[in-house]
Amino acid sequence: MHGSRAIGVMGGTFDPIHYGHLVAAEAARTCFGLSEVIFVPSGNPPHKADRSVSTPEHRFLMTVLATTTNPYFRVSRVEIDRPGPSYTVDTIEALRERLEADARVYFITGADAVMELMTWNRPEAILQMCELIAATRPGYPPADIRRLRKAIPEANAKRVHTIEVPALAISSSDIRARVAQGKPIKYLVPETVEHYILKSGLYGGQQVVGTGGGPLSGFWRR
Repeated sequence: MHGSRAIGVMGGTFDPIHYGHLVAAEAARTCFGLSEVIFVPSGNPPHKADRSVSTPEHRFLMTVLATTTNPYFRVSRVEIDRPGPSYTVDTIEALRERLEADARVYFITGADAVMELMTWNRPEAILQMCELIAATRPGYPPADIRRLRKAIPEANAKRVHTIEVPALAISSSDIRARVAQGKPIKYLVPETVEHYILKSGLYGGQQVVGTGGGPLSGFWRR
């Protein structure tokens, strides 16, 4: 790295954060020699306008709970505290201002999101400020990977990397659905996040108050 630090930035709605996000972040950290990974819960995600999103504070606190035991992970409020829509380009600009000029920044997200990169706000600026790590599930269609690379301007093609993450089979939408149906989410999310969801009554599940008699059950009481 010639003395320059490499930083990972993982943006997402994190509604809720789950083991797929955490495994992807750790895989990126080890594969690319990142000194830390900064998780950035979105404040007002414009691409989620078609559904209700949990409040920023709920999502921020769940992300903190999920990452607190990893010394290489930290959580930023940069999007939550910024008014207006949350755009990746603004987040990268804000974070770069706080880093050394020669720091290398890697934005970590799902391959499907990277496929839509050129529809994002100021995509060329994003590619100039950081490299992209596209996390894929094992067996992700090779044709889609090729299409992803073709969607990126040739001058920046080498700034897009892919890594396979088995845990990406987990999805936030499935977790929300399971909570609403009273099904368990144990081992899909960290235990601290499971307890937070239970106690807060998120995603249509019935709020459960701990009795002090041990860990809360993974099942929602109706």
